[in-house]
Amino acid sequence: MGVLENKAAIVTGGGQGVGRGIALAFADEGAAVAIVGRTVSKCADVVREIDERGGRSIALECDVKNAVAVSETVRATVDAFGTVDILVNNAQEVPRGPLLEVTDDEANAAWLSGPMASLRFMRECHPHLCGGGVVINLGSRAGVKPDPINCGVYAGVKEAIRAMTRSAAWEWAADDIRTYALLPLAASPALADFEVNDPAAYERALSSIPMRRFGDCETDIGRVAVFLAGPDAGYLTGITIPVDGGAAHIG
Repeated sequence: MGVLENKAAIVTGGGQGVGRGIALAFADEGAAVAIVGRTVSKCADVVREIDERGGRSIALECDVKNAVAVSETVRATVDAFGTVDILVNNAQEVPRGPLLEVTDDEANAAWLSGPMASLRFMRECHPHLCGGGVVINLGSRAGVKPDPINCGVYAGVKEAIRAMTRSAAWEWAADDIRTYALLPLAASPALADFEVNDPAAYERALSSIPMRRFGDCETDIGRVAVFLAGPDAGYLTGITIPVDGGAAHIG
């Protein structure tokens, strides 16, 4: 039996990249997983991968910026699996560029898809998470860098998510709910585009990692998420885990 046997998980942004990696890792450990995303065809592809491995999952279309869609997604997960034991808030629209160039629309989309979506999912899932549930919120190395140049809005919304994670650790500990912030640095589709479009910047980013490689979405990031969601992390909560080959240097 896997360490997540008989558990049910929601993974937002689960159709690709880090979300996909976490979903696959969860399913391999026995969890039933709701793969949530705006592009349901990508989520369905992950469901097929999980099916081929003998796991159990469903694909759910959801624009996480929409409060009604968030409620319906949680309801559909409970209808399918009976409850929600693990929530992974991974979906995020990413505003890029200097502060003077990011538009209001881009900043609002980042806020709604990140902190607001995370808060809404946490609230909707709370009744089901009571009694041993786990919340894993995805932050970013950008938020802990001393110089988040050209990504200040993105860094800001990710730090808001981390602050809510710490708050929930205190407020929900009595409900037996654990919360974590995970800061991944992974070989995602976005990173592949970065390598093609700006190879010099890509090489600088790679050279800043002590281990000199980007993490694998499933075997590096996903396995840490499995640990946090499982029983071996039962006395940990409210902490930030950088899974980035040593790049973040969080003290």
